[in-house]
Amino acid sequence: MQLTFGNLLGALVTLALVLIVGIRAGKKVKNAGDFTNGSGMGVPMIAGSLVGTLVGGASTIGTAQLAFHYGFSAWWFTLGGGIGLLVLALVFVKPMVRGGYRSLPQILSHVYGKKAATLSALLMSAGTFISIISQLLSGQALILSVAPVGKAAAMLIVIALMAAYVVFGGAWGAGMVGILKTVLLYVATVVCGLCSLRLAGGLSALREALPAAQFWNLFARGIWKDGGAGASLLFGVLTTQAYLLPVLSAKNEKISKAGAMTGGLLTVIVGIAGIFVGMYMQLSAPEIDPATAMPLFILRHLPGFVGGMVLATLLIAIVGTGAGLALGISSMLCGDLYRSVRPNAKDRELLLVSRGVITAVLLLAAWFGFSEAGSLILSWSFLSMGLRGAVAFAPMCFALFAKRTVPRPFAVAAMIAGPVLVAAGSYLLPAEIDPLFLGMAGALLICAVGWLAGRPKQ
Repeated sequence: MQLTFGNLLGALVTLALVLIVGIRAGKKVKNAGDFTNGSGMGVPMIAGSLVGTLVGGASTIGTAQLAFHYGFSAWWFTLGGGIGLLVLALVFVKPMVRGGYRSLPQILSHVYGKKAATLSALLMSAGTFISIISQLLSGQALILSVAPVGKAAAMLIVIALMAAYVVFGGAWGAGMVGILKTVLLYVATVVCGLCSLRLAGGLSALREALPAAQFWNLFARGIWKDGGAGASLLFGVLTTQAYLLPVLSAKNEKISKAGAMTGGLLTVIVGIAGIFVGMYMQLSAPEIDPATAMPLFILRHLPGFVGGMVLATLLIAIVGTGAGLALGISSMLCGDLYRSVRPNAKDRELLLVSRGVITAVLLLAAWFGFSEAGSLILSWSFLSMGLRGAVAFAPMCFALFAKRTVPRPFAVAAMIAGPVLVAAGSYLLPAEIDPLFLGMAGALLICAVGWLAGRPKQ
């Protein structure tokens, strides 16, 4: 479908507003610390940055795509992500903040040494990289739905927007634009959700029209499959630098907790609108490509100006999430690894390297994403979260809470075994069982054996 004049006007107004905020954020970047950490952020900035990074294409377009087939089973991405942020606030913020940590590699380096931290940073960056691919696929689907361009051009447009979003403003750009994006996104999702329910004849009519076992069941794909999806988000959020970064950049512990809890509550809510849109499009247009369910719904059923604003908001959501994840990779690779190689590097050099890493990551993700066009968006997101959790969750927990130190060889073995077992499980286990459980069990067992062999912490 083609954009109308009203669509274009609404989109341009929204994008211009975001551009103004992004430029103002860029002026706050005075040094490398401001770029990667956004030092001294308050509750709105933290919540905005969290929602801005976590709620993106997978939470909106990807959720509608999966809901087109399985209804409420698609809620697990935002539900699991929100629960993960709540657990972060209630359990993990206190030891992290009081330990003076600014990143996950710092936690692991403090207990297990720099080599272990380097290994974890590389493996975690690989897991985060996979999630960027899902955002690129979402953005490509959105642009192909509204513009007469090819797949390669659509992908390049998304990359350029992601780079512009974060390369200039860094953490301040992700946080300030994240606040604006959160407001716009929640207005947009409420409009889409209510509109889809009205068109379907109400909630009761939608329930009668679609089979309950398939569309109104959180475990429609099986308890082990959907439970594993929720667990992937829980563990992935707790071990992803892009989500720890704003929380650990707060002024104090109280603000860290409040920001994480606010972001968690907002994240849980946002997926429901995408579910209703996906289910309505299953009824009204079962012949469409499910990845385009939400963009086509907006073009067909929302007024021109409003539809343009919502489309622009979805694009911003996709761009913000992908850019925030790229910033997390840059923070680990530059803030932890590059500094260890060049401890005397000046701020200008660090800023240049950080921005170069972000650009390179986005280009490489686009190459992978282009080869996987048409695949299920949420499957990439669940895989990414699961791999991150399998790498670092067990070593991190033992580093923060155990009274005995796990010897370094056991921690390193757990970091390697976790993702290897996840990959092996995808081939060895039945399709209805998420391989995350095998990877997490292996990593926890190795750390537990190491804990028994370790010494009391000094």
